[in-house]
Amino acid sequence: MPMTQPMLGLVDILPDRERLTDGAWLLRQFAFTNVASLLAEITCIAAQAPFRHLETPGGFRMSVAMTNCGALGWVSDRRGYRYTTHDPLSGRQWPSMPAVFSAIADSAARAAGFERFKPDACLVNRYIPGARLTLHQDKDEADLGAPIVSVSLGLPAVFLFGGNARQEKQRRILLQHGDVVVWGGPARLYHHGVLPLKDGDHPEVGTQRLNLTFRRTH
Repeated sequence: MPMTQPMLGLVDILPDRERLTDGAWLLRQFAFTNVASLLAEITCIAAQAPFRHLETPGGFRMSVAMTNCGALGWVSDRRGYRYTTHDPLSGRQWPSMPAVFSAIADSAARAAGFERFKPDACLVNRYIPGARLTLHQDKDEADLGAPIVSVSLGLPAVFLFGGNARQEKQRRILLQHGDVVVWGGPARLYHHGVLPLKDGDHPEVGTQRLNLTFRRTH
């Protein structure tokens, strides 16, 4: 297992915070001091459960590659969207959620006003230039009282954040390396997505963007 760096700046130092709406916050550079540990853990997770492009229920191949860690992992195929305890590719349980992941998620949630967030699932998404995430809601979880915590690493991306109705106007938010977005409460089911990733070369992550999305499923 990779060695992790000390957890610095998660509780004692609040980052620049921007309120997006009631229940949603942008925490600039919140994960920056722990980037090396996060990247090392992602490498370890991908060695156990490789990135893959999932198929939607409608038969489309997702442009974003993904894997999971935690007690449950999110999957999609012709049968629908759901959480599973085991990786369908290997039949093994998903890799355990690293301590640094849980700590980042809990601390970011608290900084956004959500106490005692204990995620049991983390979706690890990998974007290459051109990859995008269409507008959607995170609603496959039984526990909608817990927030979503999303950590951005690598190339910058434009995050779309709308409202409860799909047709509501979306706000465009540029997310940089180390930024974290948290949404819950009245914003928990807001539609969101990511515009196609632009070309670039990040000094630590290369020609890609990595995203950690923490959820409490039940």
